[in-house]
Amino acid sequence: MAVRRSVRMDGFAVIADRLPEIFGRPASHGTAPAGPPYFRFHTVDMAGESDAEAGVPVLSGPAPEGHIAVGILPAGHYGTPTHSGHPDKLFDAITRLREWAAEQGLEWDMAPGPDGAGHGGCRIESSLTDPRVEPDMERWETVPAFRLAD
Repeated sequence: MAVRRSVRMDGFAVIADRLPEIFGRPASHGTAPAGPPYFRFHTVDMAGESDAEAGVPVLSGPAPEGHIAVGILPAGHYGTPTHSGHPDKLFDAITRLREWAAEQGLEWDMAPGPDGAGHGGCRIESSLTDPRVEPDMERWETVPAFRLAD
C-alpha cells in the first residue's frame, strides 16, 4: 500500500511524512505489514521532480482508498547493499552499488527518459530501523534495492 506523487528530493518529507497514515490503513483492517516501510522511485531526477511513492508492503490488504493505492512490487534480481548511518549519506552506498554493478558487467532495469530522468525498472529504499525505537539517525539501517535488467 502506498501514496505516490511527484516530489523534489529537497522536499521529500512531503511524501515521507505520509508513512504513519499508510501504516494505519492496513492496521485498521487487521493486516500487519509484510516488511519494512519503503520508498519507491518510478523516475529519478535529482535536480527536478521525481515520481516516488512511500509505502508499506502487505500480503493482502484493504482496497485502495483516497490517496492510498495498492500495487505490486516487481519480481526480479536486485542489487541490495545495506547502508548503516544517516539517510543523507545513502547516496554513497548507491554510488558503491553502481560501481559494483559496473565491475560485474551488470545493467540496471532503467533507462533515461525524454525528460532526462531515469525511468522504468524498480528502485526501492527500505528502512530497517523504526525511528520510534531508534531516533538517532546515525544508527539507522537502510537497504537500497535496484532491479537488474534480465
